[in-house]
Amino acid sequence: MAAPVFEEYEPAADCPCTGCARRRRETALRLAVRAGGHPAAHGARRALVLVTAAGVALGGGTLAAAHPAGPSGPSGPVGPAGHGRDRDDPDAATPQGGTGPLHGRPHAGPSASHASAPAALRPATRTEIINRAKRWVAAKVPYSMEKYWTDGYRQDCSGFVSMAWNLAGNEWTGTLDRFGTRLDRSELQPGDMLLFHNPADPSRGSHVTLFGGWTDHTRTFYTAYEQTRPHARRLATPMAYWNNSGRYVAYRYKGLTGGTLGNPGAPGTSVAYPGRASFGPGADNRHVTRLGSMLAERGGGRFYRSGPGPRWTEADREATRAFQRAQGWTGRDADGLPGPDTWRLLVTGRGRDIPPGPGAAASAPAFPGRAHFRPGRSGPHVERLGRQLVKRGFGAHYRSGPGPRWTEADRRNVQAFQRAQGWRGAAANGYPGPETWRRLFG
Repeated sequence: MAAPVFEEYEPAADCPCTGCARRRRETALRLAVRAGGHPAAHGARRALVLVTAAGVALGGGTLAAAHPAGPSGPSGPVGPAGHGRDRDDPDAATPQGGTGPLHGRPHAGPSASHASAPAALRPATRTEIINRAKRWVAAKVPYSMEKYWTDGYRQDCSGFVSMAWNLAGNEWTGTLDRFGTRLDRSELQPGDMLLFHNPADPSRGSHVTLFGGWTDHTRTFYTAYEQTRPHARRLATPMAYWNNSGRYVAYRYKGLTGGTLGNPGAPGTSVAYPGRASFGPGADNRHVTRLGSMLAERGGGRFYRSGPGPRWTEADREATRAFQRAQGWTGRDADGLPGPDTWRLLVTGRGRDIPPGPGAAASAPAFPGRAHFRPGRSGPHVERLGRQLVKRGFGAHYRSGPGPRWTEADRRNVQAFQRAQGWRGAAANGYPGPETWRRLFG
């Protein structure tokens, strides 16, 4: 069979132009034909190796982490996630290293390829996964596809997840899925990953983030832990990412053991029902506080004269009963004591909100819905909210405006208003719900 013409292309080793630099980088990162790569890419990579243009080392059947000198990506605006690309350009370059051992050191003696399925997995809890991610964020580990942090993991997006999952070596977006079980996005819990691998051209768009928990009940944004330029970060991110959103796939680490953190609103809290004994007359615990905070956010704030607290009161019973009735439940299903179904709807943000009380419709405009008050949203409801906040004396965080685009200033002013009602925790997250709206305009 005649050799394809692609093998005749040899990117110059010392040419600084953008074309040659990009070609060297892309061909270095492509998979071998035996691993599913394209023959054209294999030919170009072989030519690249022969002239040692990009400093790529091939050993043990795997591609070692490598990166040519010079810029690691095209110039231009950095997207919100800071991954060295414009979020409006889904095909922007996203280079990363390949599979390899810790610290990038060659394996001692013959060994199986890192691309093979893992023979054994190191056990890890969700808490351990998130804590490892937090350590890199706190240290502001710089992004690099060439360098390795003190723990031995490569300082790029796939090295970051390899570290968080405590894998035996450094993987890349083309192999990380082998260490996880595919999930529906609705099943995501802290410590799971969201992965997009572009097999046709891995350096164009491929990326991976670590899921840290939903930012609120709408599940439109989540806390992403990721390794990105200029350094590791924790950032509220639209599901599933700023670009290529529909192409990200959720995975759960196969070596996961216990330590459930699953939380619809913020990392570190549990969705598990604490038991009926935690509620009712005489109960005094953190679960009662959390129940009251969730009920207040769902329209039950009017039942509390002061903010929800740890001691069970009649206000907790009335607010719980109102929420249960809002679901269409009657009799024992709406007795004012939260059971597993009531708790599940509250912590996942599902079910119907508590409707306004008598006379509320005449004193306050109808709540337009939570979806209007989220990062990136813009409209008349946002501006109306802002003007009412200023009118009520809660506009301290505005430097200009308020305007129609939702900003952090809006969120902080709403939070100040919520805290003035005595609310804390999830009930004072800065995002207006029906009860916040009713009290603000009432």
